[in-house]
Amino acid sequence: MSRTAEQLSALTRALDAATQASSDYDLNPEVVLPANRVLRPAGVLIALVDGSDGLDVILTKRSSRLKHHPGQIAFPGGKQDDGDRDVTDAALREAEEEVGLPRHRVEVLGHLPSHETVTSFRMTPVIGRVTGRFDPVAEPGEVEEVFSVPLAHVTDPGRFSVQYRRWRGTRRHYFTVPFGPYYIWGATARILRGLADRMSQ
Repeated sequence: MSRTAEQLSALTRALDAATQASSDYDLNPEVVLPANRVLRPAGVLIALVDGSDGLDVILTKRSSRLKHHPGQIAFPGGKQDDGDRDVTDAALREAEEEVGLPRHRVEVLGHLPSHETVTSFRMTPVIGRVTGRFDPVAEPGEVEEVFSVPLAHVTDPGRFSVQYRRWRGTRRHYFTVPFGPYYIWGATARILRGLADRMSQ
């Protein structure tokens, strides 16, 4: 069996696994979140493309000029707009806008449990395989760079570490999974860690 076939089989099992939703606060259990908080729906696309040895994941480096999360590594995606049917539609629309990925080229494989962010979004990761050749086009002003990382790298639990920084007067812990010059952390790393745990079961 090829590496790609093995990964797709592991992804199928991962999508069938029953696990809970995740949160930016997972590594900070002392934080008590208000029960009446309002979370805005959002969708991100974990887009899988054929790489040199198995599948790769498409990621973006956000523009340093953005007000929120400048320069951070992120999945294509964003908040659900009124014109979107659901969070899957939002993820596909945003991917088309941010990296030039036509939605008809994405075979949706499934969804991971939602992830709550510190910016009050309920983010749903949509896993999709890109069919055919894809040449990314970064959206000017929002995306500084589009790149890919091996799925094997970001689904290996041994490549993750926990770090911390001061945020709003407290110490906030978070996952990281660096790749070359790219510092992947925060919600992106937490979602990938959840996928890594599922695929390693």
